[in-house]
Amino acid sequence: MQTLQVLVALAIAPLFSAWLQMLRALLQNRRPAGLGQGYRDLRRLFHKEAFLPEDSSWLFRFSPYILFGTKVMASTLVPILAVDLPLAPAADVIALVGLLAVARIFQVLAAMDTGTPFASLGAHREMLVSALAEPALLSAFFIASLLAGSTSLSTIVLHAQEGLFSLHPSMVFAAAAFFLVLLVENSRIPVDNPATHLELTMIHEAMLLEYSGRHLALLEWGAQLKLLLYVTIGIALFFPWGIADQFAPMAILLAGLALLIKLFLAAPILALVETLLAKKRLFRVPEFAATAFLFGVIGLLTHFMLGS
Repeated sequence: MQTLQVLVALAIAPLFSAWLQMLRALLQNRRPAGLGQGYRDLRRLFHKEAFLPEDSSWLFRFSPYILFGTKVMASTLVPILAVDLPLAPAADVIALVGLLAVARIFQVLAAMDTGTPFASLGAHREMLVSALAEPALLSAFFIASLLAGSTSLSTIVLHAQEGLFSLHPSMVFAAAAFFLVLLVENSRIPVDNPATHLELTMIHEAMLLEYSGRHLALLEWGAQLKLLLYVTIGIALFFPWGIADQFAPMAILLAGLALLIKLFLAAPILALVETLLAKKRLFRVPEFAATAFLFGVIGLLTHFMLGS
């Protein structure tokens, strides 16, 4: 079951990214590339030769594999299809945030290892934004953990399913904080534009300029998987219905169908946000991340004051 969940995540991550790009193109009156564009891009990159900077070390060469591996490992901790998984006891929110932090550290170090000004600039910007985004993410997780009485994602999902129609004001602030963090961590508009390479504004893309071939394919696939993970984490925390509570063929089939429906509905929300909002100026991005942390703090205070 664990392997099935990982394979499903790896398979639909490019599809979800292509669906999001397709909706953005339609909302902006542009001709979309189609749902298969994500797979075609990965296939093209995997067939290209990988070039390495002359002064780069082993860190630059191995970082794409480490980044992709951490995203795959993170997909084993998130209850995407079911909560009754072999690694469910290890599915701790702190461990999940730690895995994502490891991936970020290696990506930043690899960018600085190239010695190019744009990559170093993107690395510094990434660390500046993530320093504010990670506390906001933890605060959103802690609100759900306090309500469930556990930091285990499986326990949090089961608790949310049992109290599906319970009103928790603190979870409203947690949802707002998590949504802002999702935009920040995945370099989406209004924080960053993954489709641009403007040196004065780019953050994530600046760290990928020196990569090519299979290395760039792994990084792109990892970024798509990270976006899918954040969306599925949000689904597990705030819209947990449909996630199977036990391993049964029919339950897994229904969970997969529910997942596709939720992803189908989540993509238009992201596309609409990225279309209606303009990209913020770079010095405004920390304020955006700080707003997410503020929502998380208000959610924690609401929980301790109201007990819900």
